[in-house]
Order: sequence, then C-alpha cells, then structure tokens
Amino acid sequence: MGFLFFELMVVNTNQDKIPLTKQGLENLKKEYQELMEVRRPQAVVRMASSRKVGDMVEESEYTQAKQDLDFIDGRISELDEVITKAMIIDENHVSCPEIKLGCKVTVQAGKNEYVFHLVGEWEADPAEAKISHQSPLGQSLLGKKIGDKVEVEAPVGKIVYTIVKID
Repeated sequence: MGFLFFELMVVNTNQDKIPLTKQGLENLKKEYQELMEVRRPQAVVRMASSRKVGDMVEESEYTQAKQDLDFIDGRISELDEVITKAMIIDENHVSCPEIKLGCKVTVQAGKNEYVFHLVGEWEADPAEAKISHQSPLGQSLLGKKIGDKVEVEAPVGKIVYTIVKID
C-alpha cells in the first residue's frame, strides 16, 4: 500500500510541472527580474509620492499607482510559481518518429504548408507559429507520425492537416 501511494505521489508531482523550452524559461526569468528590479521599485516610489493627502487628482493617482503595484505583484507571484514548476522541453531531436513537445512540425492543408512549433501553454504565440500542446491542433498532433492526417475544428469549419515533416 505504501508503494502505491508513493507511485501516485510521483505522478501527481509530474502533473504540477509546467513545460517550457529553455528559451521560454529564460524569457520568463528576464521578465521576473525586470519586474523585481525595475518596475516594482518604480511603482512603490510612485505610490508613495502620490500618497500625500490632497485633492481628488492625487487620490486618483494613488489609486492608479496602487492598482499598478497590485498587478505587478500578481505577475511576480505568477511568474515565481511558473519558474519554480518549470520542466525544460527537450528540443534537441535528432530524429523524431512521432510528434511531442518541442518538435517543429510541417503540415499541409490543401495546397498550403505550415510549420508549427509545439510548446507549452506559457509560450504559445500564434503570431510566431508556436502552438500550445493543449490547443485543439496541438492535442491532435501529439503522438502522430509523418503521413498521418489530423482533423481540427476551426471557426471556418474542419481543417485536415497532413503531417509532412517532424523536426
């Protein structure tokens, strides 16, 4: 019974991990450092200077400064948790027989080809073709191989992608 409990604890611990590429983790650490060393101290000074008792304009400035500080503190807390739970995604795939986190996938839809980088949700950025493994397309691609087809429901209807290449 003790062994089973230990095994369940290990599984639950892994579920708490947040997948990030090495570059994604570095970006979050830089943002955290910027918030801690620059933006938060500036917000504290701004709030302190607007704290003087006075007219409504100063009260409004104080309220805005407090809201900004609260937002920064919330983001710091959020980033701290993500960084602590980060699990680096292996992107050094010499040969990928199937799609997994960190892979770059070339797919074909109709006559068009697209390249997507499958990343964790914290790094997803459609403008850079970085898709989350939890998105409908990301979920459909995971575990697939070259030549497989996946069907994804999109606002324009169902789109069928054929997997052309996995890097």
